[in-house]
Amino acid sequence: MAALPWPLLALLADGEYHSGETLGNALGVGRAAVWKMIQTLQSQGFEVESVRGQGYCIVGGVDLLSADDIKQALIPAASDAVKQLDVLTQIDSTNTEIARAHYTHGAVLLAERQTAGRGRRGRAWVSPVAANLYLSIRWGFSGGIASLEGLSLAVGVVLAEALSDLGVSGVELKWPNDLWVQGKKLGGILIEIGGDVNGDCHAIVGVGLNVKMPSKLTEKIDQAWVDLAALGYRSGRNQLAASVVNKLVGLLSDYQQVGFGGYRAQWLERNALAGRPVSVSGSQSLQGVVSGVTVSGGLLLVNDAGEHVVNGGEVSVRPHDC
Repeated sequence: MAALPWPLLALLADGEYHSGETLGNALGVGRAAVWKMIQTLQSQGFEVESVRGQGYCIVGGVDLLSADDIKQALIPAASDAVKQLDVLTQIDSTNTEIARAHYTHGAVLLAERQTAGRGRRGRAWVSPVAANLYLSIRWGFSGGIASLEGLSLAVGVVLAEALSDLGVSGVELKWPNDLWVQGKKLGGILIEIGGDVNGDCHAIVGVGLNVKMPSKLTEKIDQAWVDLAALGYRSGRNQLAASVVNKLVGLLSDYQQVGFGGYRAQWLERNALAGRPVSVSGSQSLQGVVSGVTVSGGLLLVNDAGEHVVNGGEVSVRPHDC
């Protein structure tokens, strides 16, 4: 993966034309070097125009993340609870990075680009530059790992609510960790838990949301997808990030007291697979019709043999008609 010229990207983010000479002077390089960097941006899906006498511009500009802008948009409760909020240009994945020792309870991490973004079951997560939302939050708990059952489903509920507050309607939840709109994937959740089964533990909640996917880089996606731009969202990634953090902090702050039971009704209202026949593969393999979820977040299936509970873990659930 080519190294991205971040200083050049920042200069062109405003969507205005900048001459090669002006860019070269700002970056301390010659015009030939500027042109090579322009080609790198184009290879990463940026639509860069070149007009003689005007210079270069990125069509439509680039909505870069800003830690300061995100912090300013947090509600007081979230602002007090978030102990550290970093925006990094390029890392392997936000979940991997925030698991390292220098991040602790209340840390939030966002990245413009992930070189090894991942979802459940080790799947790669396509992570184009400055296009989507890649965010992780680390949170400590004292009630043991068992008290966090159903957390990924509850996270889906508050993400759907955050999007609804921003004017994005019709978001459904596919068990156990996907956000869908009209059968197309809008985002995903990856939760990783560590610590004591009965004592101090922590959860890393990773969120990926498609905001404005570059069409040139979507051939690697092996399923139907949609982004927020196609759904009419125009408020920017910083506002989106702040809204997501506000909701996540509220959820995580009282999850051990409320549990998934406090979110189950809302989840069922958005259940994308309700009443649909599905196939389950992985550590559990069976077929049935989705009838709901348990109070601990297990998927309920009904078939000729009766009712079955599918728990989280290394399983995949696919509707028969997808």
